[in-house]
Amino acid sequence: MDQSSLIARLSAMPLFAGLTAREMQEVAGTVLERKAKAGKPIIKEGNWGYEVVLVLDGEIDVVRDGTVVDTVGPGNYVGEMAVLKDVRRNATVMAKTAVVYGTIDAGLFRSLIWEIPVLAERIAADVPNHSPRPAPPA
Repeated sequence: MDQSSLIARLSAMPLFAGLTAREMQEVAGTVLERKAKAGKPIIKEGNWGYEVVLVLDGEIDVVRDGTVVDTVGPGNYVGEMAVLKDVRRNATVMAKTAVVYGTIDAGLFRSLIWEIPVLAERIAADVPNHSPRPAPPA
């Protein structure tokens, strides 16, 4: 995907909506585009978090302890909690369909949050949607 297409997709994501052109260029410059076939793991539960995943096209399943707890599509992101808290991944992320996704390295993601403070505010507001959900009663 070319840079202008990437910027257009990122600009449509609630996390990055409304950023200045310079800020969007900065964000886009950190994103590595990747693809995965349906059923392929993208993040493995229990591993250390070295990158944030941005869903650009397709759908991914968030699987915790073998149970699908969420399915997300374009415009969503996952993996930020492990990166920001420097903890192990609390879920596996699998490509539900063929998926195009972007990754942002942990160090670059932290730098973006430092340089563009509104990102930290948006992530903090989204924490309830990204935090581990309690296990159902036994």
